[in-house]
Amino acid sequence: MENIVLILVALFLGYILNRFGIMQRDGSVALNQFVLYVSYPAIVLLQIPKMHFSLDLMIPAIIAWIVMTLSAFLILFLSKIFNFSKEITGALMLVAVLTNSSFLGIPLLQTYLAGQEFMPYILVYDQLGTFLAFAIYGTFIVSLYTSKARITFKLITFKVLTFPPFLCLIIALFLVGVEFHPAITKVLEIFAITTVPLALVAAGLQLQLKLPREDIKPFSVALVIKLIIAPLIAIVICKIFGWNNLASTVSILEAGMAPMITAGAIAAMAGLAPRLSSAIVGYGIIISFATTYIFNILIM
Repeated sequence: MENIVLILVALFLGYILNRFGIMQRDGSVALNQFVLYVSYPAIVLLQIPKMHFSLDLMIPAIIAWIVMTLSAFLILFLSKIFNFSKEITGALMLVAVLTNSSFLGIPLLQTYLAGQEFMPYILVYDQLGTFLAFAIYGTFIVSLYTSKARITFKLITFKVLTFPPFLCLIIALFLVGVEFHPAITKVLEIFAITTVPLALVAAGLQLQLKLPREDIKPFSVALVIKLIIAPLIAIVICKIFGWNNLASTVSILEAGMAPMITAGAIAAMAGLAPRLSSAIVGYGIIISFATTYIFNILIM
């Protein structure tokens, strides 16, 4: 329960700070940068060396990529059916495909799966699934739908290899089985616990809760796919392969998390329906509390 309270309070705090002009929406950029460059890498360095490699560990990555691929094709199909503009289609290809697997996934799964060793599966889903998709697929979508940047293998490779959490992942993989000095562990733990509150306050700063009538249809399509269809796809995948363990549970819940905050920010910065993208992320976070809770009950 305390994790749910933390999420709500942090989101509300960010929203109030913005509404009263104490912090501008741009302040979320600085907070997110601290999380990406310091807080989240600390989690990676803390948790990855504790992992024991097995086939189960790859389940989250497999599910993540299948879910994202099928979601993207579904968005393309529905965009054609509903005759969405190129700008709206590009926005949906980002915010309705990429999931908030770490910043929102961690505190919610701490609530739903308390006491279970789920963190390695979250990191695999996030790093080998969501992050790689964000770096590779996200770069491709922005370039394709804005026609302002040329897609090159060099550009994508550079983005992947210079992303701080990914660099820490590579380092941490060489440290599997290594026990850090207590002082180092303590420092990493202190930085790691800043991940969730800072990321959620940053999300609160960006919350856009106004929804014009013309945005209702693409807004509904995005959230139905992201919050309902995506986890259903993950459930079907687990049934097909006979996966019924903690790794599959984490993957299903991660698939149903709210849209990735950074994906919404990138869509807005690229001019891909900024108002719609922000609304999908903002409402998506709030609605996902109910949808993930329902899916947690169903699969448990």
